[in-house]
Amino acid sequence: MKIENKEFLKSERGDPKVIDKRSTDKTSGRFSRSTLPDTIIIHYTGSTTAESAIRTLTDPRVKASAHVVVDLDGTVTQLIPFSHIGWHAGVSSYGDRNGINKYSLGIEIVNPGYLTKTADGAFYTAYNQKVDASKAELKKHRNESSERYWHTYTTEQIVTVEEICRAMKEVFPISYLLGHEEISPKRKVDPGPCFPLEKLRSKILDLRSQDEDDLIQKGVVLVDNLNIRSDGNMAAGKVALPLKKDTLVEIIESKDGWHRVKVGIEGWVYSKFIG
Repeated sequence: MKIENKEFLKSERGDPKVIDKRSTDKTSGRFSRSTLPDTIIIHYTGSTTAESAIRTLTDPRVKASAHVVVDLDGTVTQLIPFSHIGWHAGVSSYGDRNGINKYSLGIEIVNPGYLTKTADGAFYTAYNQKVDASKAELKKHRNESSERYWHTYTTEQIVTVEEICRAMKEVFPISYLLGHEEISPKRKVDPGPCFPLEKLRSKILDLRSQDEDDLIQKGVVLVDNLNIRSDGNMAAGKVALPLKKDTLVEIIESKDGWHRVKVGIEGWVYSKFIG
């Protein structure tokens, strides 16, 4: 896939993944030259079909929109050009930024999210739609304290989302790849624990060449929650939500028992909790 003129996603080599464009004027105008999007936000639609999500995202009565929708089979419908600011993030913040729409591109993936299991072993979405039990996985969300059931993503969706992210990074100065759950943690849980967000983030934001492998020190978070701060001391403010266990980080420098790390965002962490 590629993006032409910073606006529309195109298939390459006869790949039919980009199947449609449903133009909507639900935007806040164009990104300015000085604030081209540097962030990708991953969402789930909360629905079981693309058509349902597209109807909602193009409905003029609904104050929400997104740049693309990825269906279960990996096909893509683009709703607004990448040159324009969408309404996908809502009330949001990350680091010292608020209102993440004006910095980001939004990818919506067809997935109903969390599921409820009934006494007879059946699984239902939040809208009381029954789903195949094979699509339910018991997992703990990064923002929650206990496990519950979540709907899985298809391999086709995960592959397509990676392709879209790579296409975005070729055109825009992408430095952050985040879930809606990370920029609006008190009200949003998408894309949820079934989506391989940390793995995707590591693959898309890794700027190393093969020759640099021996020069870049990597580490992994050893504890369930590790605060990432603006400086290497306990009094420094937190720059993002705590890093989760097994998160891969790039160690930029070390001093006085602290590492400055890069994982989408840069900050300082206590070095004894990095392996």
